[in-house]
Amino acid sequence: MKVLAEMPEKNKSDLSRAFSEDGALKTHVGGQALLEGIMMRGKYNWSVAVREPEGTIYTEEHDLSSGKPKNSWLRLPLVRGVCAFVESLVLGYKALSIAAEHAFVEEDEEAANDTPDSVLTEGEGSAEPSAFGADIDRKAASDPDDFAPDSDVTCEFCEVEQDKPVGGFSWARDFGNPEEMIDALGAQRTLEVVVEPIVEQDPDDAGIDFASNARSSQEQSDQADASGSDGKKPLLGDKELAISMILGLAMGIVLFVVAPAAITNLIVGEYDEKTLLWNVVDGILRIGVFVFYIWLIGRMSDIKRMFGYHGAEHKTIHCYEHGLPLTPENARSFPRLHVRCGTAFLIMVMIIAIFVYTVTPINALIDAWGVPGGLAKLALVIIVRIVLMPVIAGVAYEITVKWAGSHPENPLVKVVLWPGMQMQYLTTREPDDGQIECAIEAMKIVLEREQREQAAAN
Repeated sequence: MKVLAEMPEKNKSDLSRAFSEDGALKTHVGGQALLEGIMMRGKYNWSVAVREPEGTIYTEEHDLSSGKPKNSWLRLPLVRGVCAFVESLVLGYKALSIAAEHAFVEEDEEAANDTPDSVLTEGEGSAEPSAFGADIDRKAASDPDDFAPDSDVTCEFCEVEQDKPVGGFSWARDFGNPEEMIDALGAQRTLEVVVEPIVEQDPDDAGIDFASNARSSQEQSDQADASGSDGKKPLLGDKELAISMILGLAMGIVLFVVAPAAITNLIVGEYDEKTLLWNVVDGILRIGVFVFYIWLIGRMSDIKRMFGYHGAEHKTIHCYEHGLPLTPENARSFPRLHVRCGTAFLIMVMIIAIFVYTVTPINALIDAWGVPGGLAKLALVIIVRIVLMPVIAGVAYEITVKWAGSHPENPLVKVVLWPGMQMQYLTTREPDDGQIECAIEAMKIVLEREQREQAAAN
């Protein structure tokens, strides 16, 4: 593939670079940051890549109903914006559910690791390969008091720094407790501990055959894959997903529609008395609530990590649009802002809403229906705003995604997208290489599907 990118200009801001260094390919692929992962969406499918607790990347993909030929009408102007908004909402909830299933260790799994047959490891630094050829995750050694009085612990160092094997030891015989043994023999080595009840036997045969008892997490994973299931149940079923979406929409409507309208009514007065001023104040309040909300949740550690994945998504898309191989090294050099980001779309929705609500003849409805003042009139205004949301979403999509996204060099586009680009400073953070790797894995799945579809069509 021809390399289209130029050397990054490090002395320019991310905002300037996002406009001036926009790639020539202009891909339609977009994404969403998740809990420890990324969702990428193309024409035919969407994919999820999640960083699991043990460090591996879990991937999953699903078809898009909007990508099927029989549903081509969903890509008509205005209609495609509404469909994209609804579909993004649904896919977002599904992707978040998948990420939550694989990004965190469940409590019952943690409890299982504390059973007498579990293998515990202790050490500092990164994991070292054991003598059995597998990387074993290090977990904090149990408190000595947790060991039963009638238990014996035998320990064996698999590979030490100097490549010198160390024989077996019994903490009950040679040390006061396991922690003293670990400190005495060196915490830098990889230590594997097996706890088993003492049985009456010859003292010379008291050692445990470590090789026959130890199973690495990788071997367990391989056996789970061979069985065709990892034993996990979906975090959110169809019913739970629907309830979560309804509750999320309800909260969003209350926070970004009802609350600003109610406050505006208190500040300005009745809607039909000062319609233009009412819509302007309402729009400013709505944008203010949104910005404050993003800033507030951005203080949370998990959301900070998610915003890092958002930055990784942008850098990966930049890398592809410039025709460079998808590697963390290449993607890292690009800005974390992007002109075709969904954040710009949301801000544009709020700005366009001011104009749409202003030209909507709500006053005529009030007069024709004889709506009384007070709560009844305010309720009508709120209902009309909710009903017009799909129309506003469709218009905003055509402006931000189809027009502005395809003409980033246009001076007017820079003015139109400026508020949304500023918001990206709040919704993105500089990612680490691990986050970029997740974005690349999700991106590859989508791109490979599109290549197969294109090859089949030819």
